[in-house]
Amino acid sequence: MMKRLVNCAIWACLLAASKVGAASDWPEGRIAVAIKYLAQDAVYLEGGKNLGLTPKMKLQVYHREPGETNRAVTIADLEIVSVASTSSVCRVLSSLKEISQGDTAVLSARDQEQIELKRSSRDALKYPQVVSFTEGDPIEEELREYVPRPRLPETNRVKGRLGFEYGGLSHSGSSGLSYQTGLVLRADMTRIAGTFWGFTGYYRGRLNSRRRGDETLTDLVNRTYKLGFTYNNPQSGWLLGFGRLQVPWATSLSTIDGAFMGRRAGHGLTMGLFGGSAPDPTSWRYAPDRQLAGAFVNLEAGSLESLHYNGTAGFAFNRLNWQPDRQFTFFENGLFYKRILSVYQNLEVDRLADPGETKRQMTPSRSFTTVRVQPATFVSFDVSHNYFREIPTFDPRLVGTGLVDRLLFEGLSAGIRLELPYRVAPYVSLGRSTRSGDQSPSYNKMLGIYLGRIWKTGIRADARYSKFDSSLGAGSYSSLSLTREFNEKLRIELLAGQQVFSSQLSPANEANWLGLNADWLLGHYFLGAGINIYRGNAQDYDQWFTHFGYRF
Repeated sequence: MMKRLVNCAIWACLLAASKVGAASDWPEGRIAVAIKYLAQDAVYLEGGKNLGLTPKMKLQVYHREPGETNRAVTIADLEIVSVASTSSVCRVLSSLKEISQGDTAVLSARDQEQIELKRSSRDALKYPQVVSFTEGDPIEEELREYVPRPRLPETNRVKGRLGFEYGGLSHSGSSGLSYQTGLVLRADMTRIAGTFWGFTGYYRGRLNSRRRGDETLTDLVNRTYKLGFTYNNPQSGWLLGFGRLQVPWATSLSTIDGAFMGRRAGHGLTMGLFGGSAPDPTSWRYAPDRQLAGAFVNLEAGSLESLHYNGTAGFAFNRLNWQPDRQFTFFENGLFYKRILSVYQNLEVDRLADPGETKRQMTPSRSFTTVRVQPATFVSFDVSHNYFREIPTFDPRLVGTGLVDRLLFEGLSAGIRLELPYRVAPYVSLGRSTRSGDQSPSYNKMLGIYLGRIWKTGIRADARYSKFDSSLGAGSYSSLSLTREFNEKLRIELLAGQQVFSSQLSPANEANWLGLNADWLLGHYFLGAGINIYRGNAQDYDQWFTHFGYRF
């Protein structure tokens, strides 16, 4: 009865709702499968029953290139949910960075052992047999077409968690303590009720409200998560989505609380519309009450296994408090060759009128170009150029989180990342920018190192330092994260950081913060708790929370 009530609560919540890079020794003797296709929260592998794979098996995703080196980069954990003869579908359990087509998924040691046991027992039972081949009987073949087949595993797949959060917030210098309740929802649902609708993403938010000026750093990060319904029927030309999401064909645009609609026109061509509010505080033109709507056309050509092109062009309208704010066109172009070369460029062009004139002209407002080369599995190079006509208006409290790194460097920059033995991965990025009125150019830099395992503790660490000076502002930040997992049941994470940032649009922002979070899986239930300490000249508070819920 309790389980039925919990399930009812889950579906009621869904109806009411409209969020590892280190050098790792390559595991020898494991089944390794190439990733051939990526969809929203789903990974498709080039191997299935022919390799002995079955649902619920675990795999790790590695950056891997064919070569003499026997080391790779662990970036994510997967779980198989559906297996066909020569392919399989996985869901992402955890990841430290984006998975790309061409990465390699390696089977876990436990599942590899099970496959070996099955193979050895099967070999022990081999015996001579006679096989005869005859012409196919048309009647029998026709009858086979009507043999009932089991439903695909991805149909009615419901995975996720739903929980309630309770916590408190106290500001320095204030004797009062405010309590807050919230909701935590993670969903991975495909082919709901046998349809082609899916519901995926993550949400964490408060049920009670607080003024926008009192938002904590945790509140800001929560607004960067995505959660929504999508419709994708391979036999239909229509694609739909609504919720908090990005337009799949125009990822450079802001996340929207709204909807998109696309129509396949054949030959790799897709056209569509989108619209909604723009709540993402990491957007380069962020404003709390901004609305966005537009249309696009997308062309995709080539093969994901060799040379692949993806390009989008469109126009959009911005409104601020429903008043006209901006009209612009946008372009996105990507050219990719396996994992060796990737070229990406996005451009936004505003339609502006000169003072005293009614005639409008097209003026570039935002441009970003990057070229990435990975000649070997242990090294990659990138060169980028970033341009803003106006000063970005993202929330400056997010500088030290790393979520707005793409907006801090202006001008030309270059970087290198190495994947060294003993799970060590250092990375460096240096840049140079010149603004009108500057007597000399300014230089930007970011230094970091990732440790996949500190000695024999099993702790993963990521430390970085960044210093920047551009038209958006000047400052620096340093951050450190430590993570330890225990038997895939308990995860503890420590986050610490410090930032100094000043710009023409906001006063100097100096802050230090410390966060400790724990997540414990208890069968079909989960329990979590955490504390955040923030000390800055703009905000000064202590925040704690605990949540409990059901995994389905």
